[in-house]
Amino acid sequence: MRLRAVTLVAAAALAGCATTGPAEVRVGFDASGVTAARASGVADRATGRRVTADDPVRIASISKLVVALGMMRMVEAGQLDLDRDVSEVLGWRVRNPAFPDAPVTLRQLLSHQSGLIDPDEYRVPLGERLADVIARPALWDTQHAPGSYFRYSNVAFPVIASVMEKAGGERFDTLMQRLVLAPLKLDACFNWSTCSDAKIARHVVLYRASGEVALDDLGGKRPDCPVIAKDGCDLAGYRLGENGALFSPQGGLRASMRDLAVIGSMLLKNDGSFLTRESIAAMAWAQWQYDGANGDTTGGFYCQYGLAVTTLPTGRADCDDDLFGDGRTRIGHAGEAYGLRSGLWIDRATGKGVAFFATATPPLSKGRTAFSVEEERLARGK
Repeated sequence: MRLRAVTLVAAAALAGCATTGPAEVRVGFDASGVTAARASGVADRATGRRVTADDPVRIASISKLVVALGMMRMVEAGQLDLDRDVSEVLGWRVRNPAFPDAPVTLRQLLSHQSGLIDPDEYRVPLGERLADVIARPALWDTQHAPGSYFRYSNVAFPVIASVMEKAGGERFDTLMQRLVLAPLKLDACFNWSTCSDAKIARHVVLYRASGEVALDDLGGKRPDCPVIAKDGCDLAGYRLGENGALFSPQGGLRASMRDLAVIGSMLLKNDGSFLTRESIAAMAWAQWQYDGANGDTTGGFYCQYGLAVTTLPTGRADCDDDLFGDGRTRIGHAGEAYGLRSGLWIDRATGKGVAFFATATPPLSKGRTAFSVEEERLARGK
């Protein structure tokens, strides 16, 4: 959720964290690769290890864009269809109870127009079924049919991951490794599952503005279990498509800013070697544009959205999304979770892009736009 003010409490907490140095990294790139990189603060306060542009961090919702890259490779291979009823692939029913005859599709899920509403907790532990969660009437917008209204939904991406598993015959984490991370030569991973030990040793600990650890205090070692589990971590018995939430497709990718720069450079180069130009164009094309009544913009933050790709700025008076402050069109995605703010944005007109993150950010940080002070500063290179 995006909130619009910085409280005195949050500001005081940030001041208290200053002596321990919140981690910040910014990497600029073009179609050929990295053009500039800077890093400040510490990746792990327990050891005092300084952060670098090569250190992996949980990048939050930028993960959604990376998932879409993998899914589009499956579409190109003929394994998936953006407009097919996902229930037919999954073998279990995905339906808004108020619109039982309206199919839910990958296109709707990717563009946050499926009607799914995030529950308070959308992680689903090993041994439980995503189908049981999705069947809850409270998770559905009963006022709007699928495809007619935008509402940002994290829980939509576990459904997408489940569809990918069923169609691909492979667990989501290894599927993404094969489809996206390995072809782009990235030592990155979902929930630390497929990263090398050397990469994991460079992990960034996520801290809240108060100074407390929020996530990934690994001590330099691979976690005992890469998923949320209640009764042991036996993944050998997991049934494909039963719980796409396991590896956090909505936000669980661990990647460095140099890794994200590789993805951004690929999108800028757009030479058809990873995805066809048509597929990349389909991802960027605005499946939804705010018209004043057809969606929840979260305070003017979301106003144009494609297939897990945001376009900004919109230029509407009721859209507060000019992150860079120059009116130039950019595509990409933002991330926010566990005290982190992140961004991956490209400007096709100039052929340049930027990837960045900041940890220990105040939860109510508000800049001149709907974005946080930290995002605005890092986006503009301040």
